[in-house]
Amino acid sequence: MKDRLEALRVEALAQLQEVADAGRLNDLRVHYLGKKGQLTEILRGMGGLSAEERPVIGQVANDVRAAIEAVLADKQAAFDRAETARRLAAETIDVTLPGRSVAAGSVHPLTKVTQEIEDIFLGMGYTIAEGPEVETDYFNFEALNLPKDHPARDMQDSFYITDEILLRTHTSPVQIRAMKNADGATPLKVICPGRVYRRDDDDATHSFMFHQIEGLVVGPDIRMSDLKGTLLQFVQAMYGPQVQIRLRPSFFPFTEPSAEVDVTCTQCGGQGCRMCKHSGWIEILGCGMVHPKVLEHGGFDPEKVSGFAFGMGVERIALLKYDIDDIRHFYNNDLRFLGQFARM
Repeated sequence: MKDRLEALRVEALAQLQEVADAGRLNDLRVHYLGKKGQLTEILRGMGGLSAEERPVIGQVANDVRAAIEAVLADKQAAFDRAETARRLAAETIDVTLPGRSVAAGSVHPLTKVTQEIEDIFLGMGYTIAEGPEVETDYFNFEALNLPKDHPARDMQDSFYITDEILLRTHTSPVQIRAMKNADGATPLKVICPGRVYRRDDDDATHSFMFHQIEGLVVGPDIRMSDLKGTLLQFVQAMYGPQVQIRLRPSFFPFTEPSAEVDVTCTQCGGQGCRMCKHSGWIEILGCGMVHPKVLEHGGFDPEKVSGFAFGMGVERIALLKYDIDDIRHFYNNDLRFLGQFARM
């Protein structure tokens, strides 16, 4: 048995010296030292040895195992060093190379304009009210003096989910909710920003989804002159002190009297140009005194209080402010377009 162990040592060491990769090294480890390896196979015959021979053969077996394990360890360390060197060479990072630039984002122009409008009205003592974009027919139409089959409903082609649920077509429902939440307390001064939806063909001036900001004031002795003064202050804060407004009679079911508001053209200063169709004026928003029926739906007594309301499209305000000619630029996510507003 001693001769077999010595022969195994010579054979194993010779095989290990010729190993060229870690995979073959592991195969030899299993072949010679594994549970079913050559050394284990020889040691199974120790049961037939005398008591005097067993310690001697056991010592020889331990020496053989130690010699094989030492060579295995050296070979494994050499392979590990070679693999580390290979990976370092393949994964070398040149720390002197310039880094990749990361594009910095900026506030979207519609968000920027919305925040500016909010700041103007917050400075006038208004608060901000919000409401759901999925609205009931009652709040979107009926409470605003637009009963079923009212012809004015055709002006706002709507996205209906059921007969009584739709995507809101304006932010006016928030005004009704704000009045109900006030529970008759005055004065009530709110603006209502948010997204609205109408079935419309997208073009340079229209979109099926756009943004509105509506305002509402309710209290004793609120007059049309208060409305005009408020809108003049807003317009001049937004476009400059040189801008003037004019009110033209119009019709909205939820206000009476109603008016369209024009501002002096921001391009020509009222002299007349292509942008204002040589009129010197550009329509910017609609407004009026809150209809008595709307006040009643909101929980107010129209005999004791009055109010005014106005509504504007954020996209239209932004088009005029930044001299943009196509509303679709706001939604195309073109970084070349959006990046211009980081400096404004």
